[in-house]
Amino acid sequence: MTVAAPRLSAVDPATTTQRIVGFLRGFSIEATRPIAADLEALKLAAPAQTAVYLSAIPTRPMSDLIGYAVAVHEKGFEPVPHIAARNVASAGALDDLLGQLCAKAGVRRLLVIAGDSDRVQGPYASALEVIESGLPPKHGITDVSIAGYPEGHPRISGDALDRALAAKVEAAEQTGLAVHIVTQFGFSAERIVNWVLRLRDLGVEKPVRIGMAGPTTLANLMRYAKRCGVAASAQGLTRQAGLLKHLFGQSAPDDIVRGIADASGRLGDISAHFFSFGGLGATARWATAAAAGRFVLDRTQGFQVEPP
Repeated sequence: MTVAAPRLSAVDPATTTQRIVGFLRGFSIEATRPIAADLEALKLAAPAQTAVYLSAIPTRPMSDLIGYAVAVHEKGFEPVPHIAARNVASAGALDDLLGQLCAKAGVRRLLVIAGDSDRVQGPYASALEVIESGLPPKHGITDVSIAGYPEGHPRISGDALDRALAAKVEAAEQTGLAVHIVTQFGFSAERIVNWVLRLRDLGVEKPVRIGMAGPTTLANLMRYAKRCGVAASAQGLTRQAGLLKHLFGQSAPDDIVRGIADASGRLGDISAHFFSFGGLGATARWATAAAAGRFVLDRTQGFQVEPP
C-alpha cells in the first residue's frame, strides 16, 4: 500500500511538536571505531543507557568489537555490536566473541547482518544462519536487531528483502529472541513511511528503529550515501528546502524527522536511530535537544534546534 506522507501544514503545530518529541525519545546512535574523545563527548550530551550501535568493519578483526563495546559500557551506555555473518571465521569464533561481549561489556542486544563482503569466511553466509545457530541466547542475548531497507538495496530485490526479513523474524522468535528492525539511513520521509506501512500490511508488527543521518556537512553526507547505496535519494533531497538551507554549513534531518513524526500515529512502534557521520558528540547534542523539545518549527517543513 502506498500512502502519501501527511501534508505538514495540515497538522496542528502542538501535535507536531508532541509527535517529534515522542519519536525521538529513546533514540539510538550508531558509531564506527569510537575513540575516547568521542565517548566523552557522547557522555556529556546523551542520556545514560542510550543504545550505541557499533558498526562491523570488514577490514578489522571482529575481536575489535570487544574493546569498543567495553568502552561504551564503561561510559554508561548500552553497546549493541553489529555481527557481520560473512566475517565470522567459525562457529567457535562466534561462540567466543559473543561470550566475551556479554561477559566483559554486558551486551544483551545485537544487530546481525550478512555483511558487504563477497567472500564468506566461515559457516555463515547470512544473518539468518547466525540467528539459527542458537549461539546468541546461549550467552544471554535477549534481543536481536535485523536490517531494513526503506529505499531498497543496491544488490538485492525488494521481494528477496521481504522474504529474508520474514525468515529472520521467524527464526529469532523460535530461538526465544525479541526482534527489532533497524533501517539503513534514508532521506525521504514519504518513502520511509510507506515502507513501514507496507511492513504492517504484511503483518510485521515488530518495533522499527528508523535510520537517519545526524548533523554533518553536505559533502560528508553525499559520500556516505554513495557508499551505502542511497545516493539517488540524497541527490533528490539536495533540491529540497529542508537541506538547501544548510548547504553552507551542517545538514540536519529535521525535515525527515518531522515528516515521519507527523505520520507516526499510523506506524506502530517506531523510534529514531542516528548515524553519526558528523561525530558522536554533534549527533547526540542535536538529538538530545530535539527529544527535549528544544526546537522551533519551520513554517513549511522541518524545525530548528535551539542552541543550549
